Amino acid sequence: MMASRRSMLKLMSFAAGGAALGMGPLAWAAPKGFVSKRPPPGKRKFTSPAVERLIAQTKARIADPELAWLFENCFPNTLDTTVELGSLRGKPDTFVVTGDIDAMWLRDSSAQVWPYVPLAKHDEALQRLFRGLIRRHAVCIAIDPYANAFMPDPQAKTSLHWAVDDVTDMRPGVAERKWEIDSLCYPIRLASGYWKATGDRQPFDEDWRAAMHKVVATFREQQRKDGPGPYHFQRRSEVPTESQFLGGYGNPTRSVGLIHSAFRPSDDACLYPLFIPGNLFAVRALRDLAPMMRALFDDHACAEDCEALAAEVERAVQAYGVMHDAQGNEIWAYEVDGYGNQLFMDDANAPGLSSLAYLGCCAPDDTRYRRTRSLAWSTHNPYFFAGKAAEGIGGPHEGLRMIWPMSIMMRALTSRDDDEIRQCLRWLKTTHAGTGFMHESFDQDDPAHFTREWFAWANTLFGELIVGLAEHRPALLRA
Repeated sequence: MMASRRSMLKLMSFAAGGAALGMGPLAWAAPKGFVSKRPPPGKRKFTSPAVERLIAQTKARIADPELAWLFENCFPNTLDTTVELGSLRGKPDTFVVTGDIDAMWLRDSSAQVWPYVPLAKHDEALQRLFRGLIRRHAVCIAIDPYANAFMPDPQAKTSLHWAVDDVTDMRPGVAERKWEIDSLCYPIRLASGYWKATGDRQPFDEDWRAAMHKVVATFREQQRKDGPGPYHFQRRSEVPTESQFLGGYGNPTRSVGLIHSAFRPSDDACLYPLFIPGNLFAVRALRDLAPMMRALFDDHACAEDCEALAAEVERAVQAYGVMHDAQGNEIWAYEVDGYGNQLFMDDANAPGLSSLAYLGCCAPDDTRYRRTRSLAWSTHNPYFFAGKAAEGIGGPHEGLRMIWPMSIMMRALTSRDDDEIRQCLRWLKTTHAGTGFMHESFDQDDPAHFTREWFAWANTLFGELIVGLAEHRPALLRA
């Protein structure tokens, strides 16, 4: 029987992994007694002058030495340890691994570099990184728009041992082929954000344009108006959420205009294939893509198609993705099937219900969102956990009791309450188990029991939180 990704990660040793990656204790810098966990400058994968300046400026605004140390370790972790620059097909290329897995997830790689986007306009090194990554995303989507993760070599077979026998249409260059709506939304979010921040047109060539056409076509295909479409996926695993129902096509749905998703952003199978946070994210992404197609390519037909599809999906979400709480107030469902069956829960991975405002899918003060967020952070959510160490949201991926620090970060990023943010900072500061980094998850009562010692997305997201607080709520860092 094949081992799963999660079982492999649990076997990894922090000491061994940290030493191999240059992430272990290093005596070359020790701010106020906290020894830096960054690799020494000569061993860093990538260096950005703008990022280094921001680290120094932000650290100077943090009164708590441990919080400052965590920020310094975490914010540059993606650049320090996960970025590979090169060339592919005669053009700049950037490949970004997730951390402890030597493959690139479209979602993770986009999210990992997102906090650096505002710095790119005046940093040529960052521009080179973003150009290469935007182009690599286009290459990946051209290989297979249904895949979630890819190999460094576009001609290579997967090296992920848990994926080699998957029953699906595996292609060269694909590391894992779990269809998730957000896998196509995140590259658009990154491309749009970079373009708006810099005005740089270089990465947006005809290959990128063709990839975006494929994104829109895939979304339409997965509305399943004319049958289930070509995608199916099954895996031989003892973990039910690693595979899909009914020959790999998923549980039954009624075609109502929503986009089907086989898996959630956690890489866990959807129970009901109409995943509401993913559909809301698709609406946002399509509306970001439309002006790019007009301005960069004069492609009015594609832009109009994006806008029409976004409007159609939005109407369907409003019609089928809304449920009611015990008082009869409207909240968002997590998953639905179009027949009237609805699931309420939340998962720490983004997009989820709690992260909708962070991703720009709704306004932060939207009444339905605030109500949904409140329920997600309560016992109404079966994956909300409260223990001696912290309160937070997890998900099926690591099981019960396991809180994901990302959920705590997202709570702080979407909060309007200073006391709530302070509590989130306390939880994050007291649950890193002495490692100096954020993790995938930790036990609600014992932070020393954690998964993934090297998870760059969580590290960078923590840095993004601190940078945002330094800019908008600096008093919370001076206390």
